[in-house]
Amino acid sequence: MASAATFSRVLLKTSGEALMGDGDYGIDHGTVDSIAKDIAEVHTLGVEVCLVIGAGNIFRGIAGAAAGMERASADYMGMLATVINALAMQNALERLDVTTRVLSAIPMATVCEPYIRRRAIRHLERNRVVIFAAGTGNPFFTTDTAAALRAAEMGCDALLKGTQVDGVYDSDPKSNPAAQRYDRLDYLEVLSRDLKVMDASAVSLARENDIPILVFSLRDKGAFADVVCGRGACTIISAGEENSG
Repeated sequence: MASAATFSRVLLKTSGEALMGDGDYGIDHGTVDSIAKDIAEVHTLGVEVCLVIGAGNIFRGIAGAAAGMERASADYMGMLATVINALAMQNALERLDVTTRVLSAIPMATVCEPYIRRRAIRHLERNRVVIFAAGTGNPFFTTDTAAALRAAEMGCDALLKGTQVDGVYDSDPKSNPAAQRYDRLDYLEVLSRDLKVMDASAVSLARENDIPILVFSLRDKGAFADVVCGRGACTIISAGEENSG
């Protein structure tokens, strides 16, 4: 790819549902392979890449709590599910010859490394993709918040949120053809308008650490590299930006 990357170190956040493909549950290996190829493409540009993957394709803690489970236990189950997704993505990346490490906030030495900040930074410096699993290691925090936290800890230039659409809209573009898409938004506008890009604590954490959030479509092949190179369709959330459609 001819274009130079705009960022040197990024964190990609994607939902667990993104790994389902067209299925209703679990992991679609074709979809995982496709996402892995996009990550490998960015890695080839010389960009240091880390990931946080949700668990909604396997288990959602908040849904378990709504069904009557004790919330902390339900959240721990969701954290364990993120480890399954992380291992699936690691396998797909390493089949593409991209050296990858999974670091879990809940220690489970048999299957992956424990999360240690300095170790994670060293892996990135050694050109390894790092996947952060098990959220923050604490209940009551989402994987969005975990993504913002790890992006801050790793000193990432940007937090990229891979979604099903090419940015942030004022309403659901799938149900409302007239939905307005924003090119740029301010952190505070996202919070005050409750735009549901990421949860409030994640947006606030990104704001406090001046980490721009770029929302783009993970469904579009090559979109990750396009956004990293500054030419892809996305909504940029940062400080002091006036919204535009």
